[in-house]
Amino acid sequence: MDAVAQGSRRSTVRAKAPGKINVHLGVGALQDDGYHDVASAYQAVSLHEFVEATEADDFSVRFSGPVPHEHLSTGADNLAIRAAMALARRGRVTGGVSLSIEKHVPIAGGMGGGSADAAATLVACDELWGLHLGREALHDIARELGADVPFALAGGTAVGTGRGDRLTPALARGQFHWVLAYTEAGLSTPDVYRALDEHRALHAADIAPAHDVPTVDARVLQALRAGDPSMLAEVLQNDLQAPALRLMPRLAGTLELGERSGALAGIVSGSGPTVAFLCDSIESAIEVQASLSAAQLTAVKVTGPVPGARLID
Repeated sequence: MDAVAQGSRRSTVRAKAPGKINVHLGVGALQDDGYHDVASAYQAVSLHEFVEATEADDFSVRFSGPVPHEHLSTGADNLAIRAAMALARRGRVTGGVSLSIEKHVPIAGGMGGGSADAAATLVACDELWGLHLGREALHDIARELGADVPFALAGGTAVGTGRGDRLTPALARGQFHWVLAYTEAGLSTPDVYRALDEHRALHAADIAPAHDVPTVDARVLQALRAGDPSMLAEVLQNDLQAPALRLMPRLAGTLELGERSGALAGIVSGSGPTVAFLCDSIESAIEVQASLSAAQLTAVKVTGPVPGARLID
């Protein structure tokens, strides 16, 4: 390792990265390579993953935190480990890192928790190893790791196109209040996309064909620029919501309960099953959270937008 002298580096570095909500997710037709082009409006919210990186001879990861994590892989296929290894190759680092991740974002919940782990790992290891590659280089590595990793690195509000990894920052005024409802059971993202494709194929004669190149509704961007939750509630859209509801029908009841309790609107985030409820005030969010909790659902208040992955002193 030749970037910085050993004596000027810290042996342990901490970083955090946010989960996300898709306030708009348009999914294009299935491509020949098995993927879909998407157009998404992301908002980073105040539910974070925390990563502690400590110098080591090899690469390892362990998990803690309130989100059940016992089944998560700790091997080389783990996204945080992959992020650390990719950064080490880029920076010609010969050592390894021990990662300790405190999880707060639901696993397989459509909020990009694993991507947040990877983004926070990139920021922490870049500092730990004294590389200081800069955000553009880290973003290039993030794109190689997965569609949501670049946004977890950037944070704020942004439009994602292509696989969702080509980001354009979007202006969002003020603060949006959300209540998240999630369950311990997750949904497989490939399963949800497969259900969407099957539904489109089955009803091809009855529904409009999917656009090869989807776009974000201009009304979504207008509502974000205005900082108007009521305007945004009218145009929330997720093409994956219907297949997610077919795979997990009880989510329909969750959506109904949250909206009946005072939320402006509810939407399944990403591939689900997390349901995000947009509220017009903190007081309304408290009421919605209380109603969902009374129904034995796990509910948490968050705000957005928040910054992306960054170091913690």
